[in-house]
Amino acid sequence: MQPPTRYAKSGDVSIAYQVFGEGPLDLVFVPGWVSHLDLNWEQPDYARFLDRLASFSRVIVLDKRGTGLSDRVPVERLPTLEERMDDVRAVMDAVGSERAALFGVSEGGPMCALFAATYPERVEALIMYGSYARGMPAGDYPWATTRWATTRGDLEAFLELLGDTWGEPEELLGFWGPSIAEDEMHRRWWARYLRTSASPAAGLALVRMNHEIDIRHILPAICVPTLILHRAHDSLVLADGSRYMAGRIPGAKYVELPGEDHLWMFGDQRTLLDEVERFLTGTHQTAEPDRVLATVMFTDIAGSTERAAELGDRRWRQLLERHATTLRAALDRYRGREVKMLGDGVMATFDGPARAIRCAATICYDARELGIEVRAGLHTGECELVDGDVAGIAVHTGARVSAAAAPGEVLVSSTVKDLVAGSGIEFRDRGSHELKGVPGEWRLFAVQS
Repeated sequence: MQPPTRYAKSGDVSIAYQVFGEGPLDLVFVPGWVSHLDLNWEQPDYARFLDRLASFSRVIVLDKRGTGLSDRVPVERLPTLEERMDDVRAVMDAVGSERAALFGVSEGGPMCALFAATYPERVEALIMYGSYARGMPAGDYPWATTRWATTRGDLEAFLELLGDTWGEPEELLGFWGPSIAEDEMHRRWWARYLRTSASPAAGLALVRMNHEIDIRHILPAICVPTLILHRAHDSLVLADGSRYMAGRIPGAKYVELPGEDHLWMFGDQRTLLDEVERFLTGTHQTAEPDRVLATVMFTDIAGSTERAAELGDRRWRQLLERHATTLRAALDRYRGREVKMLGDGVMATFDGPARAIRCAATICYDARELGIEVRAGLHTGECELVDGDVAGIAVHTGARVSAAAAPGEVLVSSTVKDLVAGSGIEFRDRGSHELKGVPGEWRLFAVQS
C-alpha cells in the first residue's frame, strides 16, 4: 500500500518524504534528476522496486527540494549538493534515524557520496547506481554525464530538444529506458511523471546543474562500506564513471550488471536488488570514524603587527576582543566549528563549503567595519580527528591557501570551487600557485564580493 507523505523542515523549505518497511536497518533512497513520491506507486515496476527494498529495510524516500511534492524553488537559485545534504539530514532527523544506508541513483549518487564523506557517523553504507563523479569531461575524467553530450554545445542542443518536447516527453523515453520506450502504458506514465515532477524551466536547469557536479577530489575521503552498481550498456550514463569512482573509494565494491536501461525500476531489477540486499544484510563491523570530509577555514588579520604598534597594547587587545566576538557570531550563523584561535585569527571547520565561503566573507566584512582587513583561505579535504582537533594534509593546504590571500580576500582551492557549483557564488581565477609543503601546483580562486 502507498505510504502517507509527510514533510520535514530544512531551513525554510519543506521536504516531502515517505517511510515504509520494518527491516532492521534504515535505508535512505535518493532518486535522480526529478521525482514524485505519489506517482512512484502508480507505476507497477517502481512500486515493486520499493516493496523489495522494504522487505529488508525501513525505507526513507524523499523528493529533493524543487521537485515533486517538496517546495519548489526559484529556477535561478537551484539547490546545491550542500543544501540537498541538509535536506537528507532533516528527513533523517524527522524520522528518528541516527544512522542509515544511503542509496543514490544517477544524480543522487554524488550527493550521497558527499554526505557519506562529510557525515560518516550517520552513514552505515553507501550505494550508488548509474552514477558519476563529474558532469563534463576534464583531465583524468574523459566522460560526460550523458554519453551523447560530450561538449557544452551538445548539452545545449539536448536541452533545446528536451524543452521542445516537455509537453510530450515520452518521445524521449528511449534515452532513459530503451526496453520500455515503445510501450504505450509506460510512455503515458513517463510523460505525466516528468510534467508533475518539475516545470520545464526547472527540469532543464536541473540537467544543466547536474553537469556542473564534480566530486572527484572527495572520493578518497569516503570511509564507509561502498557498493557501486552500473549496467554495462546504460543508455544515458557511461559505466566508465562508476569504474573510476570504484577505483578511488577505499575498499569500494564495483558490480557491472547486464542491461541498457538507465532507469533503475525497469529492466532486470531483480539482479540489481539482489546485489543491494546481499551487500546490506551481510555482516560487517562498524567502526567509529577517525577521519571526515570537511571544509577547513583559516583567517588572520593582515598587517597586524603594524596595527598593534599604532594602537598600543590596550586598544589593540580591545579590538581583538571585538573581532573575536563578531567572528564567533559568524561561525554560529553558518554552522562552523571553532577548532582553535590562532593569535589574531581562527581555524574552523564546516560541513559544507558554501556555508564556509559565506562565513569567511561575513568575517571579512565585519572586520572591515572595525577598521581592520582579514584574509581567509579555504580548502575541502579529508581531515583526521584527533582529540577534538583536526589534522592532515587538508588542514595544511587550507593554511597555505590562507597565506596566499590578499588583505580582505577570501581565497579558495579549486576543490572548494567545484563543490559549490550552482550556489550563485562567483569567483575570480587567481592562477596556479605552489603551496609550501604541499605537493603539486594548486589553482586558486578569489571569491567575488
